[in-house]
Amino acid sequence: MAINYDLVILGGGTGGYVAAIQAAQAGLKTAIVEKDKLGGTCLHKGCIPTKALLKSAAVFQQVKQAADFGVETTDPTFHLTAAMERKNQIIQSLYSGVKQLIPSNKIDLYTGYGRILGPSIFSPIAGSISVEYEGDKENDILVPKNVMIATGSVPSLLPNMEVDHQFITTSDDLIQMEQLPESIIIVGGGVIGLEWASFLHDVGVQVSIIEAQEQILPGFDQDVVKHMKQVLKKKGIQVVEQALLQEAKITDQVTVTYQHQNSQKQMTADKVLIAIGRKANTYKIGIENSDIELDDKGFVRVNQHYQTKEAHIYAIGDVIGGKQLAHVATYEARQAIAHITGSATSKLTENEIPACIYSNPEIAVIGLTEAEAKAQRIDYAVTKVSGLAIGKAHVNGDVHGFTKLIKDRKTNDLLGIHMVGDQVTELIGQASLAKYFDSSVQELSEVIYPHPSLNEIIGEAALAAEGRKLHG
Repeated sequence: MAINYDLVILGGGTGGYVAAIQAAQAGLKTAIVEKDKLGGTCLHKGCIPTKALLKSAAVFQQVKQAADFGVETTDPTFHLTAAMERKNQIIQSLYSGVKQLIPSNKIDLYTGYGRILGPSIFSPIAGSISVEYEGDKENDILVPKNVMIATGSVPSLLPNMEVDHQFITTSDDLIQMEQLPESIIIVGGGVIGLEWASFLHDVGVQVSIIEAQEQILPGFDQDVVKHMKQVLKKKGIQVVEQALLQEAKITDQVTVTYQHQNSQKQMTADKVLIAIGRKANTYKIGIENSDIELDDKGFVRVNQHYQTKEAHIYAIGDVIGGKQLAHVATYEARQAIAHITGSATSKLTENEIPACIYSNPEIAVIGLTEAEAKAQRIDYAVTKVSGLAIGKAHVNGDVHGFTKLIKDRKTNDLLGIHMVGDQVTELIGQASLAKYFDSSVQELSEVIYPHPSLNEIIGEAALAAEGRKLHG
């Protein structure tokens, strides 16, 4: 039986279900096709579970340092089973909430595998959706006016390192691990690699990082990279950059062979984590039945409205590449729905999108790096303020890190803010708001910041940029 819709969304992750809610609220008859659970990678395997585990590690570290605050404790012990149970409870609570959003917004949910069909008896153009179910249940055919691909991404793998999910793993495996290894080699020094390195080190695992590129945290500001490398070294985390992996051999441990500085070297650990990024999840969704194009990395090509080459088929989120972040997917969802419904909406650039790493210490950034400003031949100026200048940082017992502000000398516009330190992922929202409203550095310096608070560091950086430095 063919069922007509205004919009059918392939994938019920963060971008997919937000798009569905926005469409339904705009009066579109909407359906989601999801083969697994609503919430997708972010809720079940990525953002939420990793941050829950990082919070457990942070509490463990805080308790270990309780004597610094005048609190006497016995020697604390980290229990992975309890931390995993807490993580699961958080996921279940949020999952229950997401499931309620679908019927409450009168959205139809098909729990099956969605595949795009080519022109057929159901439609003269590609875009009908065949929903395939396990068992003997007959397929449903959905005939939408518009389709949205929101199938997300999966971990990228290495051709010379087969994942066995026990010794050689991905982040999907570690989310479910039942026992901590004594040692681990993390292949990849990007966002995913650093967050797992932070968690595992802080709960007692010996961690090493191997990065193929010139440095860890590719694309981040050099001052942030330099600071994080110093932190990792101080923690005892070995970092090897410009290392080309050759093979991995499994015995009772894993021995990795890699090329570094024109010589062959080896490293051994209980486990290996492959954290080299994520690739578009376009497997068997029927791309070949349409005129949709993929780029050279396998991501779906879209225009500024998130339309594919088939104008009635849209794509958002990780599947189109770019900044693979949950809040980016939700933004793209809103933009795509606005285009479908003809609604007016503001358009943001990549420079107005914040990015965070929830490691210890945290990293939060928005806007241009210093290298990018230089490459664009902008006449810029830089100021940096240490956490030592902030009273609340002393109160909290963590003065490490800094805030770096980059401004345009000619216009005094804020070009970028790069933050490293305690709770900076909570502070970057203020910088995001400033970027959205195209604030000048002067305006940022004249805002009244409550004292004592950590967000005073943004005001201190702005004052310093204005030549009115107080404490930094």
